[in-house]
Amino acid sequence: MYKMLAIDIDDTLINDEKQVTEGTRLALEAALERDVVVTLATGRMYASARNLAAQLGLNVPLITYQGSLVKNSLDGTVLYERYVPLTAARAIFAYCATHKLHLQTYIDDQLYVQESNEKAEAYAALSGIPYLVRPDFATLAETPSLKLLLIDDPDKLDRVAAELRGMLGTEVHITKSKPHFLEIMHVEGTKGHALAHLAQHFGFKLDQVIAVGDSWNDHELLETAGLGVAMANAVDSLKAIADYVTLSNNEDGVKHVVDKFILQTI
Repeated sequence: MYKMLAIDIDDTLINDEKQVTEGTRLALEAALERDVVVTLATGRMYASARNLAAQLGLNVPLITYQGSLVKNSLDGTVLYERYVPLTAARAIFAYCATHKLHLQTYIDDQLYVQESNEKAEAYAALSGIPYLVRPDFATLAETPSLKLLLIDDPDKLDRVAAELRGMLGTEVHITKSKPHFLEIMHVEGTKGHALAHLAQHFGFKLDQVIAVGDSWNDHELLETAGLGVAMANAVDSLKAIADYVTLSNNEDGVKHVVDKFILQTI
């Protein structure tokens, strides 16, 4: 019944040790052998997602930057892209400068920051992608970006999100990928929009698609898929809209989904 499986990476596909377990890898291999299209749906940069896809033998388009970019992992063909509107980007750059917030921008699959600090270093370590320091950072507001990312304390980011939504309205989509990561994309740059586009690309109906995630930024992904699966370690709001809750990312939750709904061995 299911022809496509879209999986978030952090806290979903990888465990707390930042690894894909052997059991999960073998389950995905078995799904591929049944001609199921397995893809990644992540907030990470394309370069970061492509590295992991290569390790798993996934040679299909990848959903990256929260859905702002769908790009083929084999030849780099872009299937879908949405950029933060320049009017919104200018307002966000100015807001972050005024409030002294750490902001990151992504241009041509490069990560740019204004200065090297603990937040930039921790993010680079997590994603496996280096960052570039631009002292003239403010000028990058004029260059189209697939997403903007703020890093700070969770409660502070909740207040910032509310203020930015009030400022920008429906110009952008604002979500969290982690409690301390606030991400801003084009209003159509969500995982849900990208998943619908990718399913259409392969000729699949959405009820033939499974999506698995754990965080706030996976809401649209699960709502779009025919079967939306939340991890046991997912935020409560995602579990509330999920069709099924699997095991945690430390218990091979993705393997459990493959075994149950694709291989039907449990």
